[in-house]
Amino acid sequence: MAVMDLFRLDEKIAVVTGGYRGLGLMMAEGLAEAGAHVVLCARNLDACERAALAIAETGVQALAVRCDVSSPNDVRVLVERTLSRFGRLDILVNSAGYIWEEPFEKVSLEKWNRTFSANATGVFLCCQAAGRQMILQGAGRIINIASAAGLASVDPELSDSVPHSASKGAVIALTRDLARKWSRHGIQVNAIAPGWFGPRTSADPTERRSQRTIDAIPMKRLGEKDDIKGVAVFLASPASRYVSGQVLAVDGGILA
Repeated sequence: MAVMDLFRLDEKIAVVTGGYRGLGLMMAEGLAEAGAHVVLCARNLDACERAALAIAETGVQALAVRCDVSSPNDVRVLVERTLSRFGRLDILVNSAGYIWEEPFEKVSLEKWNRTFSANATGVFLCCQAAGRQMILQGAGRIINIASAAGLASVDPELSDSVPHSASKGAVIALTRDLARKWSRHGIQVNAIAPGWFGPRTSADPTERRSQRTIDAIPMKRLGEKDDIKGVAVFLASPASRYVSGQVLAVDGGILA
């Protein structure tokens, strides 16, 4: 196969949770540009529909589905709607998540549980529901979005959310173990551990600390759209067909 063809995703079906904004949207756009039809899901259906319309302008099909990834019923409906529309599910990108900051000594059990519900339980439910279909197909790619904070401790001046770091550590452990368990089914499971990217919302604390954050990154800049798109396409495509159970840090060298 020609090297550029290794990165093609023509007619593949990709589900991207949290795909209407931020890293999720960046990766969804990359998968679509490589030829995949994309299903975007989040709790905000209107925003998903707007993102899906924009992606469809590239020439692929795009479907928006309302889904709270911490709800087993919502996740079941997501997979059912994907199969009803496209007949298969080839790629799952678990990008939906929740982040907030507070000193650990002040964290309530409610916020701890909410963080794990979105960041870890949501990944579990989506992997399980999509994986059942991938097992039937004998193939599939799962890309879990972890975090650089799940791989190493972080300066509290850059990020002060132990529950977020802990939940992303759980995603990393799930990724590695599930990759070994499901290799026999032809399913590859990998994770991306992003560092600091441009502000995703006006409330993103990165907005307030941008220069201090940039100073801590060896490459001296925040991550940009093209920095994550190519990595997602690589892990979803035949170019990575001998790669599983890996966690790829995309962080400008901060964990080096």
